[in-house]
Amino acid sequence: MTQTPKAPAFAPTFARRMDGMQASEIRELLKLIEKPGVVSFAGGIPDPTLFPQNEIRAAYDRVLSDPVRAGRALQYSTSEGDGDLRAWIVDYMAAKGTICSIDNILITNGSQQGLEFLGRLFLSPGDTALVAAPTYLGALQAFSACQPHYETLRLSDTNLNAEVYTAETAARGGRTGFAYVVPEFANPTGETMTEVERLRLIELAAELDAPIIEDSPYSELRYEGVAPTIIQSLDIARSGGIEASRVIHCGSFSKVFTPGLRIGWVCAATPVIQKLTLIKQASDLNASRLNQMVVHELASTMFDEQVAKARESYVRKRDAMLGALAQHMPEGVTWSKPEGGMFIWMVLPEGFDAAELLPGAVEEAGATYVPGEAFFADRSGPNTLRLSYSLPSVEDIEAGIARLGALLRQTLS
Repeated sequence: MTQTPKAPAFAPTFARRMDGMQASEIRELLKLIEKPGVVSFAGGIPDPTLFPQNEIRAAYDRVLSDPVRAGRALQYSTSEGDGDLRAWIVDYMAAKGTICSIDNILITNGSQQGLEFLGRLFLSPGDTALVAAPTYLGALQAFSACQPHYETLRLSDTNLNAEVYTAETAARGGRTGFAYVVPEFANPTGETMTEVERLRLIELAAELDAPIIEDSPYSELRYEGVAPTIIQSLDIARSGGIEASRVIHCGSFSKVFTPGLRIGWVCAATPVIQKLTLIKQASDLNASRLNQMVVHELASTMFDEQVAKARESYVRKRDAMLGALAQHMPEGVTWSKPEGGMFIWMVLPEGFDAAELLPGAVEEAGATYVPGEAFFADRSGPNTLRLSYSLPSVEDIEAGIARLGALLRQTLS
């Protein structure tokens, strides 16, 4: 019997934009969470014990038990998002100093989708994105498909100015697409921009005639200190109104309620929202109307209560990690001391590689973290790493840091 020769495996030719896209190292590390005995300090994942499961169930029941509301919830919806939820966000933003209307709000499938849309809106191949070093890995992933050049954004202790940035960008034949920042309790460093830095950023962006993307998913998770004015509100005070502001504010309900509902938003001048709406229509038509209505139920009845609950839990975990680090880390290791959020940034002595140490941390210390080079556009920072305290219990934090400290003490000695 003649056998048909086996055809070679399909080898598709992908678009060039795929060359810059890589798998999330954090998503890969999350697979280790389920390994018995391993304490994960890797993913910045909300604690599921904080999810208001009963309230979410009741909210779905209220929406779906009303035939009229259920019909709306289960139908296609406007791309801009549910009007009631957008109106709630308008009030929320007003409390932060941003006076706007629902025409300035677009609902997205999590704030991550907002970042991906903004990359598509403002970046052509070869354009420059100004980002901190380090910065949020998910933002780098969202922007990289647009094939930008990344330039480090420095706002203090630097001679860099608009002329320098413009000259470097022009030499590459592109323009400055935007400046991207996580101003409160930044992922990955946990640091918060000062008001001086915020005003400097606004000045720089004006000189470059470029927008600012203010990514603010952690702003409600403040445990101490006074909250600075958000960048968008500072720019509105300077420019005279939301329609004159170059700041695009991205928010999320994931860190307060649950990431599973996948509801975020963008607040910006109407021309930006109108263009983003066109991208939304081409991408997925609209975010789940049912989930939007449920989030509105939750936000309008228990937002402050849920924020207080999250703060109470996470501040205990932050304090436990800071205490354990102070007790167990060897000399020469330093770390940030955030006023809120979910992350602590650690710096090892020069010459040590956090990525090379990770397998030993998993096998010998039973603890995971994210090597810091993942957060640098140029893959620098090998001696850095990110620790997250949001998911493990206080007891696991103390035990895991003690074991990790013992391993580092042995390694660095």
